[in-house]
Amino acid sequence: MSSDTLHTPPPRRLRLAGIIAAIVVLAVVVAGIATRASDAHKLRAWTDDQAVPTVNLVAAEGGQGGGHLNLPGRLEAYARAPIFARTSGYLKSWKADIGTKVKAGDVLAEIETPDLDQQLLQARADLASARANEALAQTTAKRWQAMRDSDSVSRQEVDEKTGDYEAKRALAQAAQANLERIQALKGYARLVAPFDGTVTARETDVGALVNAGGGGQELFVVSDTRKLRMYVNVPQNYAPSVRTGATVDLTVPEYPGQTFKGTVESTSEAINAASGTTLVQVAVDNADGKLLPGGYASVTFDLPANAALVSVPASALVFDEKGLRVAVVDPQNKVRFKTVTIARDFGKTVQLASGLSAGERLIESPPDGLADGDSVRVNATAPTSDDHAKA
Repeated sequence: MSSDTLHTPPPRRLRLAGIIAAIVVLAVVVAGIATRASDAHKLRAWTDDQAVPTVNLVAAEGGQGGGHLNLPGRLEAYARAPIFARTSGYLKSWKADIGTKVKAGDVLAEIETPDLDQQLLQARADLASARANEALAQTTAKRWQAMRDSDSVSRQEVDEKTGDYEAKRALAQAAQANLERIQALKGYARLVAPFDGTVTARETDVGALVNAGGGGQELFVVSDTRKLRMYVNVPQNYAPSVRTGATVDLTVPEYPGQTFKGTVESTSEAINAASGTTLVQVAVDNADGKLLPGGYASVTFDLPANAALVSVPASALVFDEKGLRVAVVDPQNKVRFKTVTIARDFGKTVQLASGLSAGERLIESPPDGLADGDSVRVNATAPTSDDHAKA
């Protein structure tokens, strides 16, 4: 091979192929760079988009506070009188057992009082003796007064006889009062009903020893069950809503499905510091005798609506170091936290007493890390509070 052959320039076809190959390589490099730049831009846009949280909004519902308030209570007889003995002795007989309807003045039982009978005899004898002494002293005083008029005796002696008569008369009056006292105690040997009602307890029997006074045993209980009263402890939050004269509904376990009517008769007008409740008295008509005193009952109060109260889902509440708050979204979809107070907790929903107005939009479940001024994206496909209500 000669030297002229080695230094011959490449044919034009090879040069063209080289140029085309260089162009292809350059195009691939440019396309790769462009693709990477596009992907980076899309990633940045996606990241920025994901930084804005998507939230579901609910509207605060105003005009809340109405509805029903159910509370437990105990029925009691409108008038209940425990009967104790006022004199000691042995029970001679009883006339009324439990469940007996009695009228005022009806005899419930009689007590045999041998000791009191002897005291009565002695009191009568003491009175007779005191009256005899009084009569003698009166006669003596009159005689001495007559002799004083004739100057037969001194004035001092007359005054002494007159004073003796006054003392004997006072002793006779004391004996009379003692006799009347014992006669009054003897009258208590008959136990009588203080008012029309029903005997709801009998705690004695014939021959039982009866001791006088409130420290003794309760013998009978007479209750007026034609009308009952029910005492209910109403929480402080609802005390202003319970008004005297309001009608309430009562239910009792022995009559399932049946409702009885009652009337709020009075309230204590004070809050019990230990329980945070106010005592409410409900009067219940029981002319038919269906309701039993001492029984458990559930009372339902109708509460008026309060325009200041708003209802929100419990999931909308945020409790942190700044207190109890909700996240409100303004028309520009900016977040603003508001401090609220709870008036009533129903579990899934709560009624707020302050901090929020009806119609305001708030985040149903605020995500962690959300702060004032943050932007949010509203989920347009999420169901609203109206949708939940319709469901």
